[in-house]
Amino acid sequence: MNFKKDALYDLVSLGEVMLRLDPGESRVKNARSFAVWEGGGEYNVARALSKCFKKKTAVATALCKNDVGLLIEDLIMQGGVDTSLIRWEPFDKIGKDCRNGLNFVERGFGLRGAKSTSDRGHTAVSKIKEGDFDWDGIFSKGVRVFHTGGIFCALSGSTAKAALEAVKKAKEHKTLVSFDFNYRPSLWACLENADEVKKTIGEILKYTDIVFGNEFDFVNVLGFVPESGADLDVHDDERYLRFMNGVTEKYPNIKLIATTVRTVHSASCNSLRAVCVKDKKLVLSGTFEKLSVLDRIGSGDSFASGLLFALFSNKDIEYALEFALAHAAFAMTTPGDTSMATEEDIENIVNKKSAKVVR
Repeated sequence: MNFKKDALYDLVSLGEVMLRLDPGESRVKNARSFAVWEGGGEYNVARALSKCFKKKTAVATALCKNDVGLLIEDLIMQGGVDTSLIRWEPFDKIGKDCRNGLNFVERGFGLRGAKSTSDRGHTAVSKIKEGDFDWDGIFSKGVRVFHTGGIFCALSGSTAKAALEAVKKAKEHKTLVSFDFNYRPSLWACLENADEVKKTIGEILKYTDIVFGNEFDFVNVLGFVPESGADLDVHDDERYLRFMNGVTEKYPNIKLIATTVRTVHSASCNSLRAVCVKDKKLVLSGTFEKLSVLDRIGSGDSFASGLLFALFSNKDIEYALEFALAHAAFAMTTPGDTSMATEEDIENIVNKKSAKVVR
């Protein structure tokens, strides 16, 4: 990957940042107290690169200017992410026209799966449109990677067009573009102009270098046709290679496509590995068999940030994939959307050091 050598930002993320409310070991419907975190599919990548791997990042988003928005800003600042690109929208006192997104999340345990109940209608970020950010001014300062994704695009028709505007400007300034599908059926089900947004995402991919996604994402968002008889709920490495080579034939600008492959034994026990296609070749990671899981929410974003960090560090794709997988696995051992890892933590896992007590 040809990243810029001199840049103000290693990564700028365009996306939603919600307030996550976590009832801990309880359930949302029975909770008497909640821990709060900030989180968002696109933002989580910027946060991990900053907090865990000491990279300079920023988030372009919008918040409603009330105490909830200020709490989210405070949490973002704790993660070391630059907040100067946040757009502040006026609060209408009742949240009818402008509000901040809330996400009530149960981690799950054993046979009780993780569950997310989002309350994100009419948010400030969903109103983002073309022209809201000075992308020429942002990218002229130097940005190595611009990252956005399917969650932000599916918030509204205007957000998808804003993302397309941003990726076009990124390429004008020779900034690499990363896109994570993060397909959420419940989010797309509420989108009135879903077909138009899907077409816009197809346009976004024409400017994208790195994609995080699987066959299911491309079939459901972009209408790619799966192989005859293929069960998309069951991953097959060779089928994935054939499918993604078909994707890169349509989008020859895409240099790398990667995803995690998860086997859910229970909410508390998952097996995890990773696969990517680069230069029409398949690259496979090792497998973490039957990992103990505390909180899996956000682990895919940790995979993305881990891969980008390893590529920033000029690691080969085989090492980068192992590093990304280790970061995703480690992130599942701590609560919240965002990772609490350090570079040393992940290197120790990659180098097969044990989980014994460090004294």
